[in-house]
Amino acid sequence: MARGEHHKIHAQDRTQRNRVLVAQEAARLMSEHGIRDFHHAKLKAAERLGIIDTQALPRNNEIEDALRTHQRLFHGDSQPQALRARREAAVEAMRFLRHFDSRLVGAVLEGTADEHSAVCLHIYSDDPEAPGLFLTEQGIPLETQTRRLRWSGNEQSEHTVLLFGADGIPFDITVLPLDALRQAPLDRVDERPMRRATRAMVQELLAEEDISAFNG
Repeated sequence: MARGEHHKIHAQDRTQRNRVLVAQEAARLMSEHGIRDFHHAKLKAAERLGIIDTQALPRNNEIEDALRTHQRLFHGDSQPQALRARREAAVEAMRFLRHFDSRLVGAVLEGTADEHSAVCLHIYSDDPEAPGLFLTEQGIPLETQTRRLRWSGNEQSEHTVLLFGADGIPFDITVLPLDALRQAPLDRVDERPMRRATRAMVQELLAEEDISAFNG
């Protein structure tokens, strides 16, 4: 093997090892410090490790895989409990918001939620102010933000986000137009249409957990 080819392979191996290290550290930061943004977590992890090679920055799905492994190894008892509590809270919130045809998205649906995670819902209304007014009328104090979502290619749009807490669990609710029921925005992890679940689907997940626990 030529010397140049050997160095190239060695560099590729070093880059791959660094990608794994950055993914593991990013997962630890997300789990231990409540960082929710994948990009921020990977940059902070690379900085902490002293890795400046941009090729060594892992993809979001690599960090998500590392996060699942970290949770299984270090939070095998507490993480499933936090996840279940949030799925149960999601069912109650979706029942409460049934007039807005809500969908569960994000870490609570994907199974990576922990005690830092909010229950993320998408709700649908052609009047973007209606959900906020409904919640305010129910005496729920809200914080309002906006969020930019990607749909396909360069298509992006901003939407109202309603933030509140209930029984110690944070909720993050994005208000979308009714047309968005036909097409999900792109997921930040893999850039594919975001996975969404109805209330019945979340209840089915909880039932499956009960069966697994009984059989286990």
